[in-house]
Amino acid sequence: MIQSSELILNPDGSVYHLNLQPEHIANDIIFVGDQNRVEKITQFFEKIEFSTQKREFKTQTGIYKGKRITVMSTGIGPDNIDIVMNELDALVNINLETRKPKETLTSLNIIRIGTSGSLQEDIPVDSLVMSKYGLGLDNMLRSYVMDEISNPEIEEAFVKQTSWDLKKGKPYVISCSEKLEKLIESHEIFKGITATAPGFYGPQGRVLRLEIQDPELNSKMDNFNFENLRITNLEMETAAIYGLSALLGHNALSLNAIIANRASGTFSEDPYKAVDALIAYTLNKIAT
Repeated sequence: MIQSSELILNPDGSVYHLNLQPEHIANDIIFVGDQNRVEKITQFFEKIEFSTQKREFKTQTGIYKGKRITVMSTGIGPDNIDIVMNELDALVNINLETRKPKETLTSLNIIRIGTSGSLQEDIPVDSLVMSKYGLGLDNMLRSYVMDEISNPEIEEAFVKQTSWDLKKGKPYVISCSEKLEKLIESHEIFKGITATAPGFYGPQGRVLRLEIQDPELNSKMDNFNFENLRITNLEMETAAIYGLSALLGHNALSLNAIIANRASGTFSEDPYKAVDALIAYTLNKIAT
């Protein structure tokens, strides 16, 4: 039995941070970072059957073209993903009354819709990027037993090509769900490696008043290549989602609307339009 100190429940029986009970979520789940983006997606639903919010975690479940879908905000960063993924899994794979894991695994389909900056000049603003792999620079996943799901050849190539300082921890690389990749892919979408940083400023090479450990890291990442795979973009959630999904037995895919190109120094003239296009594209793929 899982102790109450390890799986914390609210007085109504809901999981602690997400404030959800098992019947509140669908099998198909869309992640967004910003709580205000939840309703930008659910506004297209025919019906919203459930809505709740606790802290930055906002959840709405409803029907789109006959398909039951949950939309949830995760907040920013791998630490929040650790909370969201473990509590979602508990909802479907642990009996919350007996506190025992269920004998039969339920696999969720999780698609992240985000915004990001491109590292490659030929991936312009307003384009869509699918993360074939997540490259974790954050260390969170290494708290778990994860060697069986990682891609050591890509990891070693990254460490070597970028002269990565292992005092910052060893990067990890996790692939997306092939099932969801086949569902969502099209000629409209770029594919590559999405790097997941543990912060927005120094960890992503931004300099304000603090000197950073490797001022050349972004250019090294721009030039990284492993069997024609490039690092397309940099954000703060994808690798953590991929890693925990793979460990827990769920399907995960991350999609980003590119609103900035850091190689060319450009920013989208209408970032909301790019996000709306990605939302419409994703909803229609899930519904069909």
